[in-house]
Amino acid sequence: MLEKSNTRHLQNELKIFLDKKVDEYNQPFFIEADPVCIPHSFSKQQDIEIAGFFAAIFSWGNRATIINKSRELMQLMGNEPHAFCLHHTDNDLKKLLSFKHRTFNPTDLLYFIEFFHYHYQHHDSLEAAFTKELGKNDETIENGLNGFYTYFFSLPDVPARTMKHIASPIKNSSCKRINMYLRWMVRKDACGVDFGIWKKIKPSQLVIPLDLHVTRVAKKFHLLSRKQSDWQSAIELTAHLKQFDAKDPVKYDFALFALGILEKF
Repeated sequence: MLEKSNTRHLQNELKIFLDKKVDEYNQPFFIEADPVCIPHSFSKQQDIEIAGFFAAIFSWGNRATIINKSRELMQLMGNEPHAFCLHHTDNDLKKLLSFKHRTFNPTDLLYFIEFFHYHYQHHDSLEAAFTKELGKNDETIENGLNGFYTYFFSLPDVPARTMKHIASPIKNSSCKRINMYLRWMVRKDACGVDFGIWKKIKPSQLVIPLDLHVTRVAKKFHLLSRKQSDWQSAIELTAHLKQFDAKDPVKYDFALFALGILEKF
């Protein structure tokens, strides 16, 4: 009984500490130096969705570079990504042929534009792409992510090289970048960082965006035991975080990310 009591005490102390870190970093000042600043440049929902998607997909490596390359792409689209995807001309597309970010090249970009052109002809929001296979009673977004992957690459003549840029649980990826994007779109609070513009996906279904830094911090807190940084690890960590807040486990991304990147914990 004493051991269980000590464990509960330690868990409660950890929750208090992580809640404090969430409150500290889930603030408007966080936006400026984070890729989430890209969708915050827009007010139209579809522009927020598209700008946010590209910013999330580009999110590996230096944050300043990610932000600069995302802004460059938005400028190439006339800072109207939704209108560009729906109404671009061949000459408009030629302007994109010089764009490159790490391994993301014009071939990948043109397919992404083609997908958005197709999707927004049939749907008002990108949320529909993530809910095609998501059940209301699904505990996590897993089926939604697998359904999105299949749908995203359902158009004719998909470049094989482009498929590496979209992760999915079926490939046992941790899906860090897409899970981060979903946090932006789904979470809703009064702090102003996340948008909360999608209503069909519940915050409780979200999975923590897991990268090497978050993994390192989570292991120090004994919230993660797996060695790999894969989908099962993301699920394991999220399950632990649900013990702290079952309705909104990914709010702790602010704490784990900040401790790993900003505080070098």
